[in-house]
Amino acid sequence: MSGVCLAAGAATVFLAVNGFTLAWQHSIEKIRWEEDYRVARGRLELVEARVHGSGAGMEPPAGARLDNGVWRYRPALAPLARLLLTHSPYAQGYELCLEGRCAPLAQRLPDPDNTQVIELRPCAP
Repeated sequence: MSGVCLAAGAATVFLAVNGFTLAWQHSIEKIRWEEDYRVARGRLELVEARVHGSGAGMEPPAGARLDNGVWRYRPALAPLARLLLTHSPYAQGYELCLEGRCAPLAQRLPDPDNTQVIELRPCAP
């Protein structure tokens, strides 16, 4: 069985999932962004990205389509070995959505207040 590992400092948490959505709110424009990933061949593949509006420096890329107020597109990004995310007490944190349910990413780790970088990577238990 494969899945995704969340790692911060010495802590690692295994999630038995084949895919997830990473979501966050732009710190200035307060607009939600979402990225759908799937685990395939030991990598994270970005399947689709969505921006719930637009603003300064947040223009939708070429090829994006507007669907009920949400810009949808597929970034041209090679599969990734890992994602490194900065967790800051000064900005709203990332959310991890599994099977349509979203929760703060840092809540899935012990002692999230002292975590500065969270790593997501494909792994096995």
